[in-house]
Amino acid sequence: SPLMWAIDHRSLEAAEAILQDLLTIRADRDRYYFGVDALFARHPDIVRLLCADAPALLWTLLDGLVWRSRTVESGWRRAVYFCKHILVREDGSHAPVIEEICSCQDPKLVCHPVVAHVVDLVWNKIARHTFFARNAALMMTLVLYTLSQSVLDAGTS
Repeated sequence: SPLMWAIDHRSLEAAEAILQDLLTIRADRDRYYFGVDALFARHPDIVRLLCADAPALLWTLLDGLVWRSRTVESGWRRAVYFCKHILVREDGSHAPVIEEICSCQDPKLVCHPVVAHVVDLVWNKIARHTFFARNAALMMTLVLYTLSQSVLDAGTS
């Protein structure tokens, strides 16, 4: 694809223009056009490739996954995050995009609003309940140990 050609030949300006063009929302009388589905269908490992070959383009990719309203209502601006492809693959399995972004070891990139939104979404909807359910026995053991030590300490003095 032209995007991969531009990245392979280190033509980052052309690759950035292609990404911006793909991630621009357009409309006509009949429907809306947004190239994020086509981008991830053609290149499901685009984040890994950008991490390895063109980390500067990750910001362009992530910025393109956010739509921000032009109007401000009561000091708030509406935003839509297109994070489906960051969470799951086409076959419904877990997409390792967050792990690939973390492997870049760029703290500013991890703080991008799309990454923060996806991580918060996964934690609040899935991981938090599982984490606390798996660690409930450990917490109960810790509380029991602390209480037993305080009783034993009080009995010896």
